[in-house]
Amino acid sequence: MPDLRVYLAPVVSLTKTDKRSTKAAKAAQIEEIKTLSDSEKYVWVFSVGNMRNAALKDVRQRWKGSGRLFFGRAKVMAKALGTTPEEEHKPGLHTVGRKLGGPVGLFFTSTPPDEVTEWFRDFVKPDFARAGNIATRDVILPEGPVVMYNDPASPFPSSMEPQLRKLGLSTRLLKGVPTLSQSQIVCKQGDRLTSEQTQLLKLLGERLAEFKIRLAGYWSEEDGWVEVDGLPDPEEYANASVLGDAAEIDDEL
Repeated sequence: MPDLRVYLAPVVSLTKTDKRSTKAAKAAQIEEIKTLSDSEKYVWVFSVGNMRNAALKDVRQRWKGSGRLFFGRAKVMAKALGTTPEEEHKPGLHTVGRKLGGPVGLFFTSTPPDEVTEWFRDFVKPDFARAGNIATRDVILPEGPVVMYNDPASPFPSSMEPQLRKLGLSTRLLKGVPTLSQSQIVCKQGDRLTSEQTQLLKLLGERLAEFKIRLAGYWSEEDGWVEVDGLPDPEEYANASVLGDAAEIDDEL
């Protein structure tokens, strides 16, 4: 008679495994931050307006070899630098650690501050606004065919007319083209945009958001903390959708 004994493999808790791997990853990040604070001359603190992962990856790529950027868990970064004179990794570095609250990041480089400031002020990427953003300008559609990207040669197809109406436009089909019988306001400057407005703005090709990195300031052993643009107010964080891609940010730390 065949042996029908069943051998059970030991049960491994995935939760415990995940916790161990997360703890190890945090420890590695802390060590990397400490190493960079030793090897690079300047430690910058920055915030992001209208966070977009693709744009942040572009910044990382452009500074590859001359700078290292972190954006994610503020508590992990603060722990690496220290937030008190007793805990700080280097004398005076706790002044940076204390600024790491909320959606902020660190940038390590030995590039002179004036070059860093000029580069980041010039790096702006327009993008589509998200629900909750504040409209930066008026968007008003004129009477007549509704077109994409303000191009008269690119009217919306008839199949899009129901969706345009669903998003708030008072359109009707005229010769197979969604058409407005009078001008219509999509949004006014200062409006807090709804989901319907942002969907419509995207269809129209209207980019009302900008990915931009704001440099709060930098720290060096020679100069200590030097304020540049400062950190934004909490309300500015909310208006700019800083955490728009937060689910992916932590993986990029």
